[in-house]
Amino acid sequence: MNRSRSALTPDALVMIDTIARSGSFAAAARELGKVPSALTYSVRQLEEALDVLLFDRSSRQARLTAAGEELLAEGRRLLAQIEAVAHRVKRVASGWESQLAVAVDGVISRITVFELCEAFYALDAPAGPPTRLRLRSEVLAGTWEALTSGQADLAIGCAGEPTQHEGISALPLGEIEFVFAVAPHHPLATAPEPISDAELMRHRAIAVADSALRATPVTVNLLPGQQVLTVASVPAKIEAHLRGLGCGFIAEPMVREHVRAGQLVLRKVQRRRGLVRLAYAWRRALTDEGRPVPVGLALQWWLQQLESPTTRQALLERHAGLII
Repeated sequence: MNRSRSALTPDALVMIDTIARSGSFAAAARELGKVPSALTYSVRQLEEALDVLLFDRSSRQARLTAAGEELLAEGRRLLAQIEAVAHRVKRVASGWESQLAVAVDGVISRITVFELCEAFYALDAPAGPPTRLRLRSEVLAGTWEALTSGQADLAIGCAGEPTQHEGISALPLGEIEFVFAVAPHHPLATAPEPISDAELMRHRAIAVADSALRATPVTVNLLPGQQVLTVASVPAKIEAHLRGLGCGFIAEPMVREHVRAGQLVLRKVQRRRGLVRLAYAWRRALTDEGRPVPVGLALQWWLQQLESPTTRQALLERHAGLII
């Protein structure tokens, strides 16, 4: 037991992660600044201490065994916890988080998000705050999941009710209207209104893949059995609509300029999605005793900006000029 515990050091976990990520001992050795023979020896020592084989020696590539996969998964979780402890210590010392991860849903204005980033970096000029910003692009349930899983500290544009999770706070961001849009040359552009579900079934829908990895993926306004083209992002969905590859609902502010330019046509359908309520949410760190940890200065600044009705409206509305 003691030998296993002493072998499972952060360096050993980083070594396994690097080998698995790079795909070979040679590439991992280069990244870690070691010679391949030294890396191989370290892996063997770890295997002996744990009394398991971590890598399949019959493969020419660095392929993990089942035991190795388990160690990799748990090791990454432990490394994340170690990093979280380090971040917490630094935050306690300076008040600024070393990193702030912000998850942004696909319907939120990227223009406004980057303007907020510019304003944030302008603090304490010329160097700016010590906090490293990390932006994550998420869709549907993935926005909540990024927050509840600890991958994000702040989530902007969360749809629906949040999963019951201790240490999460949420406030309303606003409402956004979804409209049914097709290209002018799409068959539904001239179909009698309101368009029935039976007619929609005859045409391909364009859907954005939910970015959630663990939570149950969300599908919105797709008919059972309807042909679907699934894309990875909202801009990609708009591009597919512009090309007449399918139909579906899109956030109205994101296609407003395309409609004005005649590149998309809004149609009335029997089924209506209407207004969708969005929220912004953030993690409230708790001590082991359950007491709240003071919010770091970086998160505090972002929350102050989100208190502004003008900022919240801009996050929902300002999509003009978006490059897709």
